[in-house]
Amino acid sequence: MDQTNNTISPTTDRAVQPQVEKLPANGQQPVIVVRGLTKSFGEHEVLHSISLHVKKGENLVVLGKSGSGKSVFIKCLVRLEWPDCGTISILGKDLDSLNYQETNDLRIRIGFLFQNAALYDSMTVRENLAFPLRQHKKRMSAKKKEALILEMLDNVGLVDSIDQLPSKLSGGQVKRIGLARTLILQPEVMLYDEPTTGLDTITAKEISELIVKMQKKYHISSIIITHDMICAGITADRIIILRDGIVYAEGSYAQLENSQDEWIRSFFDFSDNINTAQNATGK
Repeated sequence: MDQTNNTISPTTDRAVQPQVEKLPANGQQPVIVVRGLTKSFGEHEVLHSISLHVKKGENLVVLGKSGSGKSVFIKCLVRLEWPDCGTISILGKDLDSLNYQETNDLRIRIGFLFQNAALYDSMTVRENLAFPLRQHKKRMSAKKKEALILEMLDNVGLVDSIDQLPSKLSGGQVKRIGLARTLILQPEVMLYDEPTTGLDTITAKEISELIVKMQKKYHISSIIITHDMICAGITADRIIILRDGIVYAEGSYAQLENSQDEWIRSFFDFSDNINTAQNATGK
């Protein structure tokens, strides 16, 4: 990885010198490539020369303690924040080279699930899911739109809630509806910002399993920002850990859990429940 600071290798636990990030050797271009991403607010540098990639069909989990730059990083990917320097390429498009229309066209191919699901309170579940179709699929027939709405609600197990208002739903149901609405435009890339925040353990596990189910069904590539280790254990194909604005470690859940670095292990020293979660999903 291209990093200015020394990092800890999760497989050797030795400080290693900065190196150029090695992309997949199979010749397949990653769907997301970030190089040298830096972002400051005033004199406070939140991200320092972050470089990473996401392979097609991969779930990359980004961990980090509060203030490590996780949320700022994901906002830079969708241009809710603008980096000070560095490059971001998504689906082969360099974000800095895109004009306004091209940026909007790319955003349709990227799903972003906010922490609070961002549903419209005055709209029913059906109307919430129909809204992005009305905005971006104007030529789609009403019959096909209705079929797509029902398919997405079936994916999240909430077809019976189609005429409910969000205020009548539980927190877990709101998250599911938010995911259904995000997936209705059939994005190639999903960005999840703390998808299990505020949920009880059982519901958080169900949402995590749903993320994996949608990944496999629609061949989605995802970045999942989380501090929930059960979510990480269920969803992650690969994990990176941010510390003080840099990529401090990278590896599989098992590699990082067995690291000799005490700070890395501190993320995993909480419960044996994660082993059950991993075994259940084959991660």
